[in-house]
Amino acid sequence: MIMGDIRFKKPIFPVSDQLRNYLIATNREIEVPIGYQDLLRFNSSLTLFDKKGHDTLWETLIYSESDRQYIHVDLLKIYSQLKVGGDLSVIHHLYVDRVDYCLYANTHPIRVRIVNKLNDLFDYFYIKQADASRVYGIELEHLLSPNKINYLTKGDTFIEEHIQGIPGDTFIHHYLVQNSEYNPLRVAKEFVKFNERSLVQILGDMRRDNFVVEIIPDFDELHFRLRAIDFDQEAYEGSCRIYMPQYFKENNPIINLGFKSMSPVLELQYQREERMRLRNRVLTSYGQLTSLTTTMAADNLSTPENILQLKTELAELYQDDTFLNCKSMGQILRTSLHMLEKYPVRKRSTPKPPIE
Repeated sequence: MIMGDIRFKKPIFPVSDQLRNYLIATNREIEVPIGYQDLLRFNSSLTLFDKKGHDTLWETLIYSESDRQYIHVDLLKIYSQLKVGGDLSVIHHLYVDRVDYCLYANTHPIRVRIVNKLNDLFDYFYIKQADASRVYGIELEHLLSPNKINYLTKGDTFIEEHIQGIPGDTFIHHYLVQNSEYNPLRVAKEFVKFNERSLVQILGDMRRDNFVVEIIPDFDELHFRLRAIDFDQEAYEGSCRIYMPQYFKENNPIINLGFKSMSPVLELQYQREERMRLRNRVLTSYGQLTSLTTTMAADNLSTPENILQLKTELAELYQDDTFLNCKSMGQILRTSLHMLEKYPVRKRSTPKPPIE
């Protein structure tokens, strides 16, 4: 297998008692008025189309009138908890426009669209089934990446704010194919850093559908930042290529930019920069990160076969047998973080020209 290949659907791993204690200690676990399962009591649904009339693979849920009233009120309360710590004074000029259900994702997330009556601006948030993989993935992203993420949990319910940005597939089509008013080296640079973060954090499946791109104007050029939006594949798969976005053929247009605009010396420089930033974030969040990785090391997040394969491949990648002593995905993650200090840069990470 040369490119990234996920062959089987990942199971949902329940939130353990130890992880629940971590969430309570970090104020992520709170009381909410309605849960994921409550929102599945709908009467019917309508296919949701985009502005061009294409099926989005989301369906808008239709509730009975009696259920709809209290569901919408409870959803506004959750929104206030997510955004302003539960201050209910902000919800009087808000209303729930839609509740959408995703047909294709592993855990079928529910998306809620909130509209402000005063200016018609809207926002989204998501309600999902609580999966330990997602909790670990999003918490590591919050602690180690440049991106802070707000989320809450309650029992088997996971609540997550909307991560803004241009979807990766849309960005590739409109900016890399149709738009030439950008510096391609800046896109390639950010992809190298994104690739490094994904590998260090053991976050898999970062193909173009699972990340967004922020475009940041600055003086005379555009800057870019790639942000993960899907954390389901945290520390589950056995192949280390799954944790490197460079190995997904869907990302080929960005990968090709690297071949055209970036030398091996530059790639190593940007790789080193990102690993040093990650190392600094590890140091500044040491206490909380230690608690998280200790919890993760004791948790069941994958199969023995996947653990064996991943630790073997990472030991070969880093030329370090420390990985071979790992007994769980959490221990592999902890060892990966230790590599930031031992090996501030790896070998050239770009694969051979990608397969079309």
